[in-house]
Amino acid sequence: MDPTEVEKLIKAGLPECNVMVKGDGSHFDAIVVGAVFEGLSLVKQQQLVYATVVDRIASGQLHALSIKTYTPADWERAKKLQISP
Repeated sequence: MDPTEVEKLIKAGLPECNVMVKGDGSHFDAIVVGAVFEGLSLVKQQQLVYATVVDRIASGQLHALSIKTYTPADWERAKKLQISP
């Protein structure tokens, strides 16, 4: 898999989110920003994202996915603080 494929899977499952993915073929880092995460625990946020790729993980096509989720307000705050995503 390539980062574009992973990004498309996440966007298909969470179409209201902005998604950025980097990776090397089997290990990927995803940043997902969306209002859908408002009021949810970090675990619940990550579960929403994992649900979009669970079949690829089960098949072995996707071996590792590191996820960082942000609400739009949290994302703006992180950018202002220059926190690396």
